[in-house]
Amino acid sequence: MAVTYRAGVDIGGTFTDIVLLGSDGTVHTKKISSSVGNYAQAIVDGLSEVFGETGLSGAAIDEIRHGTTVASNAILEHKGARVGLITTKGFRDVLEIRTLRMPKLYDIGWTKPEPLVERYLRKVVDERIDHRGHVERALDPADAERAVDALLAEKVEAIAVCLLNSFANPVHEAMLKAVIDRKAPHLPKSLSFEVLPEIKEYERTSTTVINAYVMPIVATYLRALRKGLDAGGIPARLLLMQSNGGLTTDGAAAERPMNIIESGPAGGVVGAQALARTKDLDKIITFDMGGTTAKASMVEHGEVARAQEYAVGAGIMIGSRLLTGAGYTLKVPAIDLAEVGAGGGSHVWIDGGGALQAGPESAGASPGPVCYDQGGTEPTITDANVLLGYINPAHLVGGALKLNAEKARSAFAEKIAKPLGMPIERAAYGAHLIVASNMIRAIKAVSTERGRDPRDFALFAFGGNGPLFAAGMAASLGINRVVVPPSAGLFSSFGLLYADVEHHYARTFRRLLRQADMGEIAAAWDALARQASDQLAAEGFTGERARLRRSAALHYKGQSYELTAPVPDGAIDARMATHLEQAFAEEHERTYGHRAGPDEPVELVSIQLVGSGLREGSGVPQSVVSSRRESATQTSRQAYFGDSHGWLETPVLSRADLAGGRDGPLIVEEYDSTCVVPPGAHAERDGGGNIVITL
Repeated sequence: MAVTYRAGVDIGGTFTDIVLLGSDGTVHTKKISSSVGNYAQAIVDGLSEVFGETGLSGAAIDEIRHGTTVASNAILEHKGARVGLITTKGFRDVLEIRTLRMPKLYDIGWTKPEPLVERYLRKVVDERIDHRGHVERALDPADAERAVDALLAEKVEAIAVCLLNSFANPVHEAMLKAVIDRKAPHLPKSLSFEVLPEIKEYERTSTTVINAYVMPIVATYLRALRKGLDAGGIPARLLLMQSNGGLTTDGAAAERPMNIIESGPAGGVVGAQALARTKDLDKIITFDMGGTTAKASMVEHGEVARAQEYAVGAGIMIGSRLLTGAGYTLKVPAIDLAEVGAGGGSHVWIDGGGALQAGPESAGASPGPVCYDQGGTEPTITDANVLLGYINPAHLVGGALKLNAEKARSAFAEKIAKPLGMPIERAAYGAHLIVASNMIRAIKAVSTERGRDPRDFALFAFGGNGPLFAAGMAASLGINRVVVPPSAGLFSSFGLLYADVEHHYARTFRRLLRQADMGEIAAAWDALARQASDQLAAEGFTGERARLRRSAALHYKGQSYELTAPVPDGAIDARMATHLEQAFAEEHERTYGHRAGPDEPVELVSIQLVGSGLREGSGVPQSVVSSRRESATQTSRQAYFGDSHGWLETPVLSRADLAGGRDGPLIVEEYDSTCVVPPGAHAERDGGGNIVITL
């Protein structure tokens, strides 16, 4: 039987990573510079290069799984569509009033980001539906026509519709939809009753607007990518990674691009979750450090931690629950990530007070660090790691990228070491420690700030720079085990290959559990289940290959924020209501450190359902064999390990050399990443090809 391949493609700020996984377990990898003007081009070019190296053809590829930052970049750079919004009279300014939350409590200089829809493009209609869904003031058809005509006259590129309480009764939004369909049938539109039929006015409006804002951009990108793949002789079906860690089809992504905003970082977490299950690791913290950012997340008891909403364009996302409000709120499930502006390309600089700083500005793919010799003049973390002897001073990416270590040395000496009045290696090591401490903040945000002790977890490190920093950071946090997976530098692409197709559904359904009609709640969940089953069946997932999982958002009566608890299979009855109260109380105690007494009523806020489409078999081969031959020549070089150890002659090995275990210091050099094992640590390669470092 012919070998077929799945391709995982992840576009980062610096590199585009491509992994091909064959049905026989063979892996082909490729890392090329991201083509910033046209991201689709880098994918087609990269796949063509892999075909040239391996002799494969486009016909051998069964499926392309893709993580993209196209949607989030459109929001960050304010390059989305010109959107018009139709809302209820009196609610025109919800986008500007927001939730009155501030990310910096005492910063009077902080200004809110500009709304994605300017005020003159926000039109109102005179209608009113109450919170139970009763029509108090019917929408006049002439009023609906007037609002749509006004936006069409302004030449908007997409329309968002979000009326008060439409989650309880969408009749007026449906009328507006019919008017838009009649007057501008091809105009992209986003209606809140279809996009997010949930309570909370600002969150629902913001999410509906974001969906409309990126719709034309994402649709254009996906069309260009499809065209490029077809022209390159690659007819494979295209699946996109969603922010929640599941895959979706390119058609569904074009319809609901709000689900792929944080598509990029999700792949690595999903891959880490799959490998943790095979290694029986119950608790891991994932740490992904690339060229521009570092991201941390948590996998506990085999489940990825998910947030029910997050802010886009909030800059660095260190997930504190209290300091929110910096970006644009998106109320869709997403992997709970903390992110800092710390990567290999982060600039090292001296602030006005004479203190050494690292990031968040980055040299990116162009011009890149000084040592890339592509015109960069500002010293970066990669330059510091070259000077410390951690990175091969001659080349990166298996020799594809030649480094100019001398240029990095002179830039670092001139701009950092000399002004600080210290030896160059101490200045470089200081920059290395500062960026590590910034990233430790992200790890604490997903562990300590969530009521978890990081010492109970293993650190799962990947990304081009993750394995280089992981052991030092783990030592600072009291973590005694670090796992570095195979193809660590390309692991976000690799993780895409482990994901399942997923669709998430939710509906506001406020009921006090002790007084609720459980039959009514069961019927509402059944309706969501039918919707999920129909969507999965349309994509070819039926019977054993379609799986449904329920969950519920709950809070104590009077609270304004919810926590999510899983809902096991079985009848929705009084016993289930008791179980949900108990599960919510346990999650409340785990997250906030306390729970209310048994008399405190628990309120169901919304019902949720995830429909998963599973591949035949596990989809993941038992053993993975890289097509890249590891170099067998062992060398050594001088590396600097701080004041306590100074410069040490450090063996440079391949992953295969760790089969019997070795004590640090040592450096493991690979095509896509470098792993540093400090003095006093022990590293060995396990049966799955992972490097396990014990501190």
